Amino acid sequence: MQSMLPGAPWLLAHKSMLTVNQPKKISLYATDYVMWKDATGAVHALPNACPHMGAMLSEGWCEQNNGTSAIVCPFHALQFDAAGCTVLPGSNKKTLPQLQPLDLIIQGDFIWSYGGHEPKIPIPTVLNEIANSYYFVGHIGDRSIETDLLTMLLNMHDYNHQNGTHRDLFRITKVDFHQFIDEGHHSHAFYDMPTAPYTLAEKLRKPDLMLLPSTIKAHLENHFPSLVIFHGEMPLGKAAQCHIFVPEAENRTRTYILLFGQAKHPVFKLLGGTYLKFGQVVVDQDADILGKLYPNTPQKIKLNNEVGMDWVKRNFDSFPDVIAPNLSK
Repeated sequence: MQSMLPGAPWLLAHKSMLTVNQPKKISLYATDYVMWKDATGAVHALPNACPHMGAMLSEGWCEQNNGTSAIVCPFHALQFDAAGCTVLPGSNKKTLPQLQPLDLIIQGDFIWSYGGHEPKIPIPTVLNEIANSYYFVGHIGDRSIETDLLTMLLNMHDYNHQNGTHRDLFRITKVDFHQFIDEGHHSHAFYDMPTAPYTLAEKLRKPDLMLLPSTIKAHLENHFPSLVIFHGEMPLGKAAQCHIFVPEAENRTRTYILLFGQAKHPVFKLLGGTYLKFGQVVVDQDADILGKLYPNTPQKIKLNNEVGMDWVKRNFDSFPDVIAPNLSK
């Protein structure tokens, strides 16, 4: 369990990822939950196994009765309210809670949880700040990857993998690293990624390529352990591409992207779908390379600019405490 950092806050979903009265399966700390949003916008979560015979409640449906919302088991149609209570057939009396609700912390459209553990570090406020000054573009790339949390985080903070893992489509040729600022569980990385140009014919065949810059200027804002924000500034506007991580099990980690924008020109808003597609490519490329690693292979070579990976390892080993050294460079 320690490898999943109990006591850290995890962003389970953005409210836009939930359809009213439609169950969604969520996993955290090796436990599956059913989450749903009722007609009032309130969000609820219960363990996903029906206490009768273990059917997956996420495969059922929702009922709205007298202003309350209930999840219905697909096996015997037992209804469980948000408190985990039900009414057994032949009885008009509600039972005591049969399922323990998952504690959720709702901040605007952000749905956080500590998974039932005592909080050890606070929820980062940065997403609320972004939501107040950017408009929400959408979500993309929600998938589970068969890798442990530490490996996922090391991949996301490996600034040398861009011209390997992400060469396809983006055609990144190298990484020019500039600065890393270490502020404990919060850090910033700044680097440039020159790209090989596409031909005019390639761009005409796929106009989305015209949006790729000749040099990708990266500012990554990192909040250990659950959040990496790619701040991008373009002629038509600014974007905050938020990469989210959730430990579903010891060797399975969920990731997805929330994209926010600030338009300098009205055309920027029309490009939101394209930028989401680029985000999907990033997630798919990372998932692909993580499936091609031999686990527990000793690292005999160290590259320059692995400061982000060192930051992850230090915070992982010392969690929840923050200890020296300061890795700013």
